[in-house]
Amino acid sequence: MAIRLGELLLREKRVTPAQLQEALNYQKANGGRLAASLVKLGILRDEDITSILSRQYGVPSINLTEYDLDPAIVRLVPGETATKHNLIPVGRNGTTLTLAMTDPTNIFAMDEVKFITGLHVEPVVASETAIRDAVAKYFGKSMNGSSSSIGGGGGGKSSDLVSRALEDFGSGDDSLVEVVGDAEEIDAASLEKQSGEAPIIRLVNALMLSAIQKGASDIHVEPYEKDMRIRFRIDGVLQAVMAPALKYRDPIISRIKIMARLDIAEKRLPQDGRIKARFNDGTKPREIDFRVSCLPTLFGEKVVMRLLDSGKLQLDMTKLGFAPDALVRFDTAIKKPWGMVLVTGPTGSGKTNTLYSAISQLNIPGVNIMTAEDPVEFNMMGVNQVLVRESIGLNFAAVLRSFLRQDPNIILVGEIRDGETASIGVKAALTGHLVLSTLHTNDAPSSVNRLVNMGIEPFLVANAVNLVVAQRLVRRCCDQCKQPVKVPMAKLIEAGWDGPTDAAHITAAQGRGCERCGGTGYKGRVGLFEVMEMTEPLREMVVANATVHDLKKRATAEGMVPLRQAGLRKVAEGMTTIEEVVRETI
Repeated sequence: MAIRLGELLLREKRVTPAQLQEALNYQKANGGRLAASLVKLGILRDEDITSILSRQYGVPSINLTEYDLDPAIVRLVPGETATKHNLIPVGRNGTTLTLAMTDPTNIFAMDEVKFITGLHVEPVVASETAIRDAVAKYFGKSMNGSSSSIGGGGGGKSSDLVSRALEDFGSGDDSLVEVVGDAEEIDAASLEKQSGEAPIIRLVNALMLSAIQKGASDIHVEPYEKDMRIRFRIDGVLQAVMAPALKYRDPIISRIKIMARLDIAEKRLPQDGRIKARFNDGTKPREIDFRVSCLPTLFGEKVVMRLLDSGKLQLDMTKLGFAPDALVRFDTAIKKPWGMVLVTGPTGSGKTNTLYSAISQLNIPGVNIMTAEDPVEFNMMGVNQVLVRESIGLNFAAVLRSFLRQDPNIILVGEIRDGETASIGVKAALTGHLVLSTLHTNDAPSSVNRLVNMGIEPFLVANAVNLVVAQRLVRRCCDQCKQPVKVPMAKLIEAGWDGPTDAAHITAAQGRGCERCGGTGYKGRVGLFEVMEMTEPLREMVVANATVHDLKKRATAEGMVPLRQAGLRKVAEGMTTIEEVVRETI
């Protein structure tokens, strides 16, 4: 701030060059900020500097002495961070935190506060003396007990850790991390050196820890032409958490690649790796896998880290979100001695969790269960899991052929991607094996036509498939802050309720937004399931090449609940909102 403020004051003719030099000399001898030196020397008042900065940067100014701050809001930011950057929170509105600062251009300080709190930051200008007095008043001399947890959850230790991890990062000292040029000019030795700098190590570790504690499923590190951003996918929705300066792009990405044992010098080709981290949540240590994917983009490599936390794997099928009648159909199908059970839906809809829940229920000493997965996301005791490796020719079809010589009872195929895999899977289902697998289709009836389009004869599909489940995940209303809301009749009918009589009795729920849910009103997710059982009438229709529309009409008449209707039931139960159901279903 010193040089910028000095130039600004000279341009505004508020100080003379001699006065500025005197203040700079005083600052050099006594430390502190230039603004404080100017005030101590009597050259300017705090109010003068605040007014100039407010006018110059278009940021409102406030007089902190007139504010009675809420201690709970103040302590969203650790005392160490408030002292280091001379700032203090003064208010919160939903997901926006108003931050009183002496330097509203200090983006590093704002990024650190965004990262620690998970909130958007709006700066206002206040005098250095007023902020220092407020920090002393609300935090006192000891800062150890003043910090809040990451994103508002857990205890104070976690945010202290993050604060320490970011202590040096973004302080404005360019010597911390060497500024690098274009990717083509960077050699591996230079990248390795930069990624080994302590602030970069702390930052990447803090990112991973924060993602774990916030319950994120993915971390996105995205470079652009003039900046970069880091986002977490929480409950299926991406949320921005940090925007480091562009010069930290290559050191951060290289650090991640080193941890994942990837080639840091290779920036032209996609790479995939894995990081295994040990995390102590206060009860017992547990290991979490980070699946790392690097992809070359126009302005550098984008890195996505998928978190695989076996501790959060929900294996109790009764808690996945199945309606009671749908759960009975699914449970009956997976306990048949042979046939095929398919789970369909887009990426990230929870298909793997549903299949693992089924396998967990079927995993008893008397059966041989074999799985072919890409990748093996969670290890399960008593299950023979094979990692598919396309690069060496070990694809799903090759693994399936080998499975049939291994005396299996139950086979799980991670995904049916091609006709050969589909053909072997159908034959296995018709020769005395239970086959579980996934497909990418929009609904349950479409899965039948998908198999036919892959080259499987309709009569084979009709006889092999026992049940198809289509599923989606929607965000669950936060239990801590949800409240009943009355939804307009027109909106209910438009969403899919049959008519005014049916819709008149619906009282939905909506989260107000609280500290637990980060102000979003949602915490956790629940599944929507469309379960189509292959009855004899449906098998005859498949053999006769019936259309998807006709199959869906018949299945619905036989008791299948379409995804949209399953979602509306969850709305009526107060589990989720109409907006979520409309976003995920048709």
